[in-house]
Amino acid sequence: MALMQGDSLTSHNFGLQIDGVMVEYLSEVSGLTIEQDVIVSPQNTAQGHVDINILPGVQKNGQCTVVRGMTQSSSFTQWINDSIAGRMSTARKNASIILMDYEDNPVKRYNLRNAWCSKIDASSLKAGEASVLTETVTIVFEELVVE
Repeated sequence: MALMQGDSLTSHNFGLQIDGVMVEYLSEVSGLTIEQDVIVSPQNTAQGHVDINILPGVQKNGQCTVVRGMTQSSSFTQWINDSIAGRMSTARKNASIILMDYEDNPVKRYNLRNAWCSKIDASSLKAGEASVLTETVTIVFEELVVE
């Protein structure tokens, strides 16, 4: 059953796919934005008045932040290690943030072209604490396409 007219997606049903492989145990994705340059082009009209045109420029690269439960996922860890070590031939991957409906059907995709990890931050380790360990990963990308 697809979403009905007027139904909205919920914020908790999403996934991250890197080169076709789903990354497990995601808890948060934030900072996903599309931005492009704005070109302001003032011109004189035949009557001598200034006419301002605003045109779209080049799309800017971007970044987003992913928080996930710390696991032994070897493919995700290898991708992080390749990125941090500067092995860009294997680190640059196409990724997608996938939004799903309440029946886990993909509804919308944010496709990140040539994505790689620029930063990783592990959660605090505390003696006697029983909370989940997480990794916060900053992903940079060259282009974002919404489907």
